[in-house]
Amino acid sequence: MIDKRQILTANPLLSGLPSDVVEQLMAVSVVRELLDSERLYSQGDNGDGLFGVIQGRIRLSNCSKEGKELLVMLVEPGDWIGEISLLDGLPRSHDAVAVGDSAVLFLPRAKFDALLKARPELYQFFIPMLCRKLRLALSYVEGAALFSLTERLAQRILELLKFYGVDDGGKGTLINVHLPQEDLAKMLGVSRQAISRELKRLENDGVIELAYGKLRVMDPHALERALV
Repeated sequence: MIDKRQILTANPLLSGLPSDVVEQLMAVSVVRELLDSERLYSQGDNGDGLFGVIQGRIRLSNCSKEGKELLVMLVEPGDWIGEISLLDGLPRSHDAVAVGDSAVLFLPRAKFDALLKARPELYQFFIPMLCRKLRLALSYVEGAALFSLTERLAQRILELLKFYGVDDGGKGTLINVHLPQEDLAKMLGVSRQAISRELKRLENDGVIELAYGKLRVMDPHALERALV
């Protein structure tokens, strides 16, 4: 059985929510289950609420008219999406699609707005979500404009390490998310061949180890030095 309370308190940004607010949010939220590759929402849809990922993963991306995909991020259980449209009232800025059978906790916008109107002090828990996405977006813009592919790849691996890194029993730090090279290429807006060459160079230098759909970081300091 899915525990709504867990998703409401698992995110560090929301862990300080008053217990009565958690109960209110539990009362108005609903669980939505998604099949693999099922669309949660599309770019341009109305922002009808906030979603907390409970199971599986949600893929956030944009596509050009020619069908080229820019992969923004993979959202793991415990994290939230949809806060931008929820707070500014504008349409969704990305496509959101399930990766594997997934489940999300949905907080309807009308109920959420009513709660914030009655308890404006609660904005302190939700505004940081928006700020984190803004900082992430600014780092992508900066990287595309100023950094080489080597630097951008090092930056993205370090970001993934921060969000998904787990100790691998003394064998480095595993990025614990299925990460095909094609997805890394879509994250950086370059060809798979270009990413493959960079990854192979890093592996030859002992910085990372590659396996099918997996990436293990052996020397994070070498990645940090690439950004200096």
